[in-house]
Amino acid sequence: MFLCAGGYDLLGRTKDQIKSSQQVNDAKSACEALKLDALVLIGGCGSISDAAQLAESFLESGCKTKVIGVPATIDGDLKNQFVETDVGFDTTCKVYSQLISNICTDALSAEKYYYFIRLMGRQASHVSLECALQSQANMVLLGEEVANSKLTLFDVTKQICDAIQARGEQGKNHGVILLPEGLIESIPEFYALLQEINGLLRQDEDISVDNISSKLSPWAAALFDFLPIFIKKQLLLDRESDGSVQLSQIETEKLLAQLVDSEMTRRTKAGLYKGKKFNAICHFFGYQARGSLPSNFDCNYAYTLGHAAYYLAQAGVTGYLATVANLKQDVSEWRCGGAPFTAMMSVKRWLRGPGVSQIGKPALHRTKVDLKGKPYELLSHYAGTWLMDDLYRNPGPIQFAGPGADLITTTLAVEDNDYIGKVQELYAYLDKVKEIVKPGCPGEVLKAALCSMASVTEILNVMSAPAYRGNLSPF
Repeated sequence: MFLCAGGYDLLGRTKDQIKSSQQVNDAKSACEALKLDALVLIGGCGSISDAAQLAESFLESGCKTKVIGVPATIDGDLKNQFVETDVGFDTTCKVYSQLISNICTDALSAEKYYYFIRLMGRQASHVSLECALQSQANMVLLGEEVANSKLTLFDVTKQICDAIQARGEQGKNHGVILLPEGLIESIPEFYALLQEINGLLRQDEDISVDNISSKLSPWAAALFDFLPIFIKKQLLLDRESDGSVQLSQIETEKLLAQLVDSEMTRRTKAGLYKGKKFNAICHFFGYQARGSLPSNFDCNYAYTLGHAAYYLAQAGVTGYLATVANLKQDVSEWRCGGAPFTAMMSVKRWLRGPGVSQIGKPALHRTKVDLKGKPYELLSHYAGTWLMDDLYRNPGPIQFAGPGADLITTTLAVEDNDYIGKVQELYAYLDKVKEIVKPGCPGEVLKAALCSMASVTEILNVMSAPAYRGNLSPF
């Protein structure tokens, strides 16, 4: 009944995280009572960070239950040298891309609406990037771009308005704009405002829309007072279990649509914009994808990771993440393995004002979109063309048979993340060096090899230092 049906209807899901030693002890007691050989945790960075804590605690207390992790998150942000993608990301992006593409077709047909579509993605914009590549929507706002360029809310609004004006001059009064749900936290002044609000909530302050301005700093109060009432209320909603704001409940797309509408009205009155009246329709695609039947790729990937988790547990290891490498190739060429949680964890220093720093606990941190990576480079190459020309692409629904059934995400197709394969390639080069440089080889060959290896070793030692890797870099 549940074969190839995903898993949330069978396993259930939670976003709760371990907060106390009592929860760890309760988990240990449950595992011992059930005489579990292994406990497999399936999830993203938060779940695997909890798995690492459980593995260490179980080991220290003598609990025989092994702890294994499986990478699964629709946000696709548990990525590193061992994890090429996460279970669920392929399905999510294919479902969203079909919905976005349908809207693109409607936009081109009606020719009078701008669609603002908010997608899943808290601290990373992988879903928005992939959906933009698949649907070729007119514009996508990535949180990483906004944060890197330190764009203000006014800057983001102006960027959208400039695009609308440029299209209007070509007689195009429609378009599709994508944005991740975490975009609002990437805007510097919003991030600072949220930090102040979170601080008040941690102090159990009795705050409401009516009284919070008097408790905020002057600049934060000015920003809060500027916002529409619906955003104000959403910023004060109860926090997640980890203390973070409920980004899925903050209608950033409606905020931007309203600000853009005001600016386009101003430009029209000033004679700067002569196109048709701006009309916006807003959507939030959140959990529509979570309940979808998984794609063939995700089915195969999940099955393979499940087998890898089983063999890791059977081998008696604990604190390992099941991994599969070489995913862009045929399933027959996939390579299963496991990597210790500690190899993926780091400690970040969180800065909270002049002279104040707090070092957090070891954790797996979400990997953001690499603005120097190949997927972003591909987007940048076509961004201008997709903005002005309606080259919408409709991949259609998920295919389970036929020519399109085994297509993978564009992100995975263009990335080169075969870490283990590269390690094996390096070993092959070292074997060649051993074969060439052996007793009896010419002296100049030996000298060249020694010089080269000494230089390479020195460089690698510097690059391997914690300070270079940035394990304690500011967030």
